[in-house]
Amino acid sequence: PTAKPRISPTVTPKITATPSKTASPNQILFDVPFTPQAPFSEWSNPKLSNGCEEASALMAMSWVRGTTLTPELSRKEIIAISDYELANYGVFLDTSAQDTVDWIFKGYYGYKDIELYYDISIEDIKNQLKKGNLVITPMNGQELHNPYYTQPGPLRHKVVIIGYDPDSKEFITNDPGTRLGKQYRYPEQVLFNAIH
Repeated sequence: PTAKPRISPTVTPKITATPSKTASPNQILFDVPFTPQAPFSEWSNPKLSNGCEEASALMAMSWVRGTTLTPELSRKEIIAISDYELANYGVFLDTSAQDTVDWIFKGYYGYKDIELYYDISIEDIKNQLKKGNLVITPMNGQELHNPYYTQPGPLRHKVVIIGYDPDSKEFITNDPGTRLGKQYRYPEQVLFNAIH
């Protein structure tokens, strides 16, 4: 469809859902299963320490399919996705937004109801959430200034945007870069400025 807004390197798994509202009456918040990319803090394992794309896709697909995540299952799945990428594409590190769509969502999961947009705005992200869609964005993690990252934070990172609070003007994310990333809030301008 030509009428769709163009959104910046952003992956949007599409599914019709009614967002649960908590805190403010205008808040959108989807109940998306969470996992850090290193569920057992094995940050020396490159498949986990670089597994933000895989963990983000896993969280999104768990939400789409209505499944739950355990640390054991998450670790196994993040490594399996990395192994799939390595076997089929020769690399598993820092995949682009396009590669995340093609290799992980479409290739590994066989999930086709996903769109990639460029040149997004804050309003575009909010509108996708209002439509019932998750948004996955590639980030410069250092610009997020998350105090729970190993400092200075990752240059290349991905987060799942699972909600928005208009009262505090914060995006609510499942950020796989820290075990404390479940429903982690970023001021809208901080998150937007960190998109890369």
